[in-house]
Amino acid sequence: MQMNRREFLRTAGAGVCLAGIGSLGAAASSKSKPNIVLCMADDQGWGDMAYNGHRVLKTPNFDQFAAEALRFDRFYAAAPVCSPTRGSVMTGRHPNRFGCFKWGHPIRPQETTIAEALKTAGYATGHFGKWHLGSVCKGSPVNPGAKGFDEWFSAPNFFDNDPIMSREGVAVPTPGESSMITVDAAIEFIRKHAKSSRPFLAVVWFGNPHAPHEALDDDRSLYNGQSVKLQNFYAEITAMDRAFGKLRQELRAIGIHENTILWYCSDNGGLPGVGTTGGRGNKGQIYEGGLRVPGILEWPARIRAPRVTNVPSNTFDIYPTLLEIVGARIDKQPPLDGISLVPLIDGRMESRPKPMGFWDHPTPGIGTPSKQWMASLYAAQQAGKEVDDPSHLFLDAGKIAQLYPEDSFPGHAAWLDWPWKLHRIEKKGDPQLELYNLADDPKESKDLAAASPDRTKSMQAQLEAWLLFVARSLNGKDY
Repeated sequence: MQMNRREFLRTAGAGVCLAGIGSLGAAASSKSKPNIVLCMADDQGWGDMAYNGHRVLKTPNFDQFAAEALRFDRFYAAAPVCSPTRGSVMTGRHPNRFGCFKWGHPIRPQETTIAEALKTAGYATGHFGKWHLGSVCKGSPVNPGAKGFDEWFSAPNFFDNDPIMSREGVAVPTPGESSMITVDAAIEFIRKHAKSSRPFLAVVWFGNPHAPHEALDDDRSLYNGQSVKLQNFYAEITAMDRAFGKLRQELRAIGIHENTILWYCSDNGGLPGVGTTGGRGNKGQIYEGGLRVPGILEWPARIRAPRVTNVPSNTFDIYPTLLEIVGARIDKQPPLDGISLVPLIDGRMESRPKPMGFWDHPTPGIGTPSKQWMASLYAAQQAGKEVDDPSHLFLDAGKIAQLYPEDSFPGHAAWLDWPWKLHRIEKKGDPQLELYNLADDPKESKDLAAASPDRTKSMQAQLEAWLLFVARSLNGKDY
């Protein structure tokens, strides 16, 4: 029997939860530390926002948010697909360092996540929505609880309306629109912890607008005259906009918005055929269209006036930024690719102090059929059993069984040292190099590699040094 909204939000299960890493300082319970809400869309391109010039989409809440906060006009996903980018948010590291090459690859248990790190600073932690970094079943070493989340209401992949979700490992049929049920679960967590002396981290990862697009009739009607495909796609973004608006308003209604960091982005560039990107290419590609995403950060206590920045920033910057803000120190922190954006937040960063690297490894993705897996979990639990399929639990996630070459770097990599971006495409034999000046050529249409041999050679050396560094991490040398 299905539960109503109030009942399922109160449902609790016995998940796997680790204590924080390191000791809890005396200041850990101080309410002066900001609350943190990290939101992420699933497959929303840079141009899939009205505030970025889309002529059809209706995103009034995102538009208001962008107008009142710090808007990143050159924000990048660490990878051109979902799971790796999510791993970068969790760790501050490029996802190839821990083998999260494509969709469906789990995080390694050896990695320290933002939830585990903030727990050392006294934070209560919750995850809501799409996980896609491992299992959401009990007993898995890579479910949200095992990676530092005290409370979680999660799905193994994207999910549409009326899904079955995992409440700390317990499958719960959940009526409602996809984005709204995610926000409602997060709001329940936020209301509870807003009353406590501990600050909180809420990770809110939407399942929209990932295909298949199954929008509500009322939202579709806003886009009459568009194709059915576009109606559903646009309507899912509008539904997500409405849910995000409710979340943002709730922070104000509770009275905690002044000292709450609210950070929004997407996991990769726009979808081919329906999405609008910020450059050449689409989701799945290392060109700008596959990487550039919406990015907005609000923190009224520290960001007093709205502004726009063109400083290139990345999803792997979120982890070091938040650790600096809350004063968390992690013993044996593995190498980070991200940098702290605190100087940018404070208006003191006019350019990025170091380049950023990208690497789309040719290893294929792993199918993660959320709807089927959650139906199986629900059926098993109703029969008094648990799913014990290793492919669902990812019990081998931490085993470094395969070693990768450290003298070749297959796939498509790139090195962004603004405004220059070097592409390195290695298939067979010598890599192909392409060089673009993004300030003059944002569509990456004029290859300057042959015309700028010295710059190309220098950037290639830097990129290949970084690729070697990443490959060594991938082979377990950070642990």
